[in-house]
Amino acid sequence: MTSRIILDVHALQNVPPSNLNRDDTGAPKSAVYGGTPRARVSSQAWKRATRRYFADLLDPAELGVRTKRVAELLAEHITALDPSIKPAQALKIAAETLQTATGSKIEPPKRQAEAAKKNGTDEPAPTSSYLMFLSTRQLSGLAELAVEGAADIKEFFKDKDHKARAKQLADTHHSIDIALFGRMVADSSDINVDAAAQVAHALSVHRAEVESDYFTAVDDRNTEAEPGAGMIGTVDFNSATLYRYAAVDVDLLERNLGKGLAADASPATPVRRAVEAFIDGFVASLPTGKINTFGNHTLPDALIIKLRAARPISFVSAFEKPVTADESGGHMEGACARLADYIPEIERAYGDDSAATWVLRIGPATTKIGGLGTEVPSLKRLVETVGAAVAERLEQRG
Repeated sequence: MTSRIILDVHALQNVPPSNLNRDDTGAPKSAVYGGTPRARVSSQAWKRATRRYFADLLDPAELGVRTKRVAELLAEHITALDPSIKPAQALKIAAETLQTATGSKIEPPKRQAEAAKKNGTDEPAPTSSYLMFLSTRQLSGLAELAVEGAADIKEFFKDKDHKARAKQLADTHHSIDIALFGRMVADSSDINVDAAAQVAHALSVHRAEVESDYFTAVDDRNTEAEPGAGMIGTVDFNSATLYRYAAVDVDLLERNLGKGLAADASPATPVRRAVEAFIDGFVASLPTGKINTFGNHTLPDALIIKLRAARPISFVSAFEKPVTADESGGHMEGACARLADYIPEIERAYGDDSAATWVLRIGPATTKIGGLGTEVPSLKRLVETVGAAVAERLEQRG
């Protein structure tokens, strides 16, 4: 069996009264697990938060943009390369280039176009019918190709070599966020990117109930003759100790990032950078739902990171029976005790107890997980240590 490189990230995080991720009624999302209602934060919410956190960690050139307004974005690149191309013409060139590269229709929204025609106004800018995810380097490459054929872009792409170049440019030089979180192009599945990272829905380790906060707002211009509130309302919230889990298939990440590298280039450096960014971003980020209302800015009290050679393993089963608070309250200590008992058992049973393990923990409540691996004193050191271990395994494999 070929050895793999799998990165598992486990976190326990206390979140006070908050509404990180709402359902269609405005209440915090929830789930039933082990027959018990739990607080839940969707994987989409935390992936979005991680991607946004990347903006503070990585150069914009290493990232992508996900938008329906991709023609406008490419047109900006085109006019930056050749200012003689007018904005309206750049939009048309961009739309034709994107259609060739991705197979997707890029055209003005139908309703807006009909309204513009009826009112005698300018036609709206062309858009994609779905969110399109392209890296900065892909946009730059497509812009260069578009400028090359700007004189007659339709005729330019009738040439099969130019058409092939457009498709190739859309499928090489993937950004770190595309390589990690994937990309689906509905009209051209051959340039889809399988996500190297999997993020689980965060679940509370204990039973969680939704509560409701009644609030009022006072009109600052009220007089003594106008007592009472200017408005009243309610907002739903919960509190939770969350178990968070994510896995990264480093082999797939290497393949995703390797497209566009020179033949003699080592993938270890870009892969290490992506792994480090993911760990830092996933751990430190926080969905921002109702953040101004609750100010629930917390970080995990406990982190366990494992580097495996077989397959990812979530430890959520440790909490299938909900953790209950003792007489002094709190769920973090009980959750850490569960992990300290469960992890050695499942790894012994399935023969995966040789995984490299690092632990970052805070406070006495997390003492019991200290023996599960090498303790690291800070997130910065943890990120660097794991990144170096991933790069070393890649280099040893060659």
